[in-house]
Order: sequence, then C-alpha cells, then structure tokens
Amino acid sequence: MSTSDITVDQVVLSARNIAKSFGAVQALKGVNFDIHRGQVTTLFGENGAGKSTLMKILSGVQLPSSGELLLNGVPVHIGSTVEARELGISIIHQELSLAPNMTVRDNVFMGREIMGPMGVNFAEEERQCRALMQELEEDIDPLALVEDLRLGQQQIVEIARALSVNSNILIMDEPTSALSAAEVEVLFKVIHDLKAKGVSIVYISHHLEEALTISDHAVVLRDGQMTAYAPRADIDLDWIVRNMVGENFDLGTPPQTRFGPPALVISNLSVPMASGTGLAVDQLDLTVHKGEIVCIYGLMGAGRTELMECAAGRISPSAGDVRLNDRSVAQMSIAQRIDAGLVLVPEDRQRDGLVQTMTVGRNLSLASIRRFTRGLFTHLGAERQIIDASIKEVTVKTDGPGAPIGSLSGGNQQKVVIGKMLVTHPDVILLDEPSRGIDIGAKAEVFRILAQHAAQGMAVVYSTSEVGECLSIAHRILVMRRGKIVAQFTHDTTKEAIMAASGESLVA
Repeated sequence: MSTSDITVDQVVLSARNIAKSFGAVQALKGVNFDIHRGQVTTLFGENGAGKSTLMKILSGVQLPSSGELLLNGVPVHIGSTVEARELGISIIHQELSLAPNMTVRDNVFMGREIMGPMGVNFAEEERQCRALMQELEEDIDPLALVEDLRLGQQQIVEIARALSVNSNILIMDEPTSALSAAEVEVLFKVIHDLKAKGVSIVYISHHLEEALTISDHAVVLRDGQMTAYAPRADIDLDWIVRNMVGENFDLGTPPQTRFGPPALVISNLSVPMASGTGLAVDQLDLTVHKGEIVCIYGLMGAGRTELMECAAGRISPSAGDVRLNDRSVAQMSIAQRIDAGLVLVPEDRQRDGLVQTMTVGRNLSLASIRRFTRGLFTHLGAERQIIDASIKEVTVKTDGPGAPIGSLSGGNQQKVVIGKMLVTHPDVILLDEPSRGIDIGAKAEVFRILAQHAAQGMAVVYSTSEVGECLSIAHRILVMRRGKIVAQFTHDTTKEAIMAASGESLVA
C-alpha cells in the first residue's frame, strides 16, 4: 500500500519506515503507519506480528531502531510515555499495568496527581474518578483496592486512566479482552463520543467481528511488515483472516475419538460469590469423559471461572464434590490435585499463570519441578530435556529456554502456561478463556494442541465468552447462566442457538 492513498490533511500521526530489533529478532521491518484525525484505525495481526511493538514506539514506551515519527507533519522524538502524554498520546496496554495494592483513584491519577495548596487533592481526584466510572457506566468505588476487583473491572480502570488524560490520540491495545458484552457496548459508545470530539483512535483486537463494527480504516501487520490496508467499506472478516494467516483457515474440528470412562465428575457443586451474597455456582452437576472436549460458554458473571477455580482447588465450595478418576479430590490442595492429574490454565496468565522474573524454560518446568529436584539440587539435564520437548510441542516462538518470559508475545506466553500444565501429564485439563488476548493463528494452535491430547485420552474442559470458539473442537457445548448449566449442544448447533440460551442476542 502507498501512503499517497491517504489524504495528508487527515493524518495526525505518521510512522515512516519504522524498524525495531531485539537482538537478532527483527520485530518491525520498515513499517509505514498513519493515524487519522477523529477516526478509528484498527490494527490486525497475529501475535508476534509487531502490533504491540509499533504501538509502544508511538506511545514512547520504546524507541525505534530506525525510522521517524511525524506529528501533524512535523518530525518528533518520543522518548518516554511522559513525552508522549505531553504530545497528546496515550495508550491502554494489552497487559494490565495497574498497582494492585493501591486504590482505583490512585491508579487512575498515578504520576499526574492533582495538587492543591495542601498537597494532593484526593477529594478532587475521587470526584473525577467517579465521573469517569459514571461515563463508563461502571459502579466501581474509587477507593476500592484494585486487587479486590475482578479482571474485567480492572480493565475498566485501565481504560478510565487513559480517558482521564484527555488525549488527542488514544491507542487501545486489546481493551475488551476481559470485558462483558455490555461493557464492550459502553466502551464503543465512549469511542463514538471521542471520535465526535476529534480524538483519533488506534484499536487493536483479536475479536475480529467486534473490531469491524467500529473501524474506519484497517491495517494488517504480518511478520513485522504492513501487508494490507483498506478503508472500512472495502473489508470484511474474510479479508482480515486472509491477510493475517492465509486462505482456508479454521479453528479445527472435534477429534474423532472413542470416549473412555468418566475422568471428571462434579456433583451438586455450589460456590459462593466473592461478595459473600449469593452463589456463583448453584448446585451444578458435570461429567466429562476421557478423550472428551467440553466447551463451557457464558457471559461475564455466569460462573464459569468460579466453577473451574473450585474444581482446581483455588476456591472452596459451600457444597458438593469433585471426583477425578472416581476419587474425591475435595480435600486436596492445588499441588495434590496437579499430582493426581487435574490442572487449570487460569484466565489471567500474567497474574496467575506465569512468574514474570523467570525465564521461558523455568516457567515451563515450574509445575513439575519436583520431578527434577533431589534435596537442594536440580537435575538440569532432565529439566532441559523436558523444556525443549515442551517448547517444540506447544510451538513456542522464542530465542530459547533462557529468554525472559516478558520477551514473548501474548499468544506465546499463553502457550507456555498451557505447556507448563501439559508437562505434568494430566488426565483432565481445565482452561479458563484460553484464547483471551491471543490472535486467531495462536488460537488455532492452542486448539490443535488440545485436540491432539484429547485424541490420546485426556479430558479437556475450556470456557469461552466467544461463541465462535464453541463451534471449533468441542464435542459438547454447555451454556452457563447464573451459576447453572441451562443448555447443552453438540458441534452441529448454531451461534444463534448458543447465544439465545445464554440470554444474549446475536448482533448483526
């Protein structure tokens, strides 16, 4: 695509021939990218395509290896997020950057506190924070600790912090990955209002159909290069997928396998809500057989996460039993359940799935470390052999086992979390939103890995809030609503039937 196709007076920020290298890895290779005044430019691409790297350069988080940035046609140097903010550029990062032990108010105004004659004007900060939450239609207390909020609410706080800056250019990197359908709808209203005020939006999302509804322009990155550009009128879902990953692409089909005996049996399970009032899971029964793949679909708050975390031992039930291979695990710790063959891939990989200070290899071996230790010593050769095999099996793109886990893309980090649990050779694997924040290519790889293990006899249970993922590898689709399983479908059902059962309507 030639940049001459875009009218110059519509462009507020331009990236010209931007390149970025991390050692031997070239993340960006001469990218040209334009942001249009008062419009949404949607950036598509697989994990590792360079999207987040480009956005970090535009927002001052990283410096390019070469190339230049033009703001309103004038070359600028953006050396830090502070400089970017002074130029009117803000970013909502894909991975939350909140301080969990601080209040919502303090997170929103961190680093740019409102000062008064007696120091920080906490009352004014609280007032503005409440106004932001009202704009986002969220009943979040500004004085609540961030660590006490669910993941979707933390995402709202991240969005509120970016909105509070009153930027001219707002970059949104996966802003809806943890939001409910209702919260997404509110965010899109906010985006519409911002556009009307002349604010330019860069929007990155792996929810392709969702992103199409707000796009004015679409750009596709692939292997660090821009491969396609088109105005909204010229694109559809097939155009995006074709330019991202090529022709004839799908998320897989259920493996043809004969089910074995029950591997996981959940009986009459009730789990209290975190607030202490009401039940997140209400007298639920579920049986999953060896070799079976079960998908649990439901809206935010349906109880999917609480069900999985209770089965894995992370939270306690108020009633009921969980049995693995006809043996109760109700009194077992998390570690004991892992040893018995029941593992969980949690929803929040950054907080619950990875140790950020460890390498890729050490994260992969962490759940099975006792296999390689004798007293105070680790059998490094045996550990390395398992790590290398896991990297190959789950197709992690990395410089090697010694690479920092933070150097990986979101999709590759997710594969590390899954690989870490598969190394333990589980009989049952639970995955809570395994595709959150990863691209369609990485998603297909994850589903391929799960289907392969199911064909070998492992029971797989995954939850999702994306209805399209239900119709991929699952033999059986269960719909949860208000803590109960309210419907059951096979692979040959429709999106409309699944969403109707969840109490949701399909948006055209």
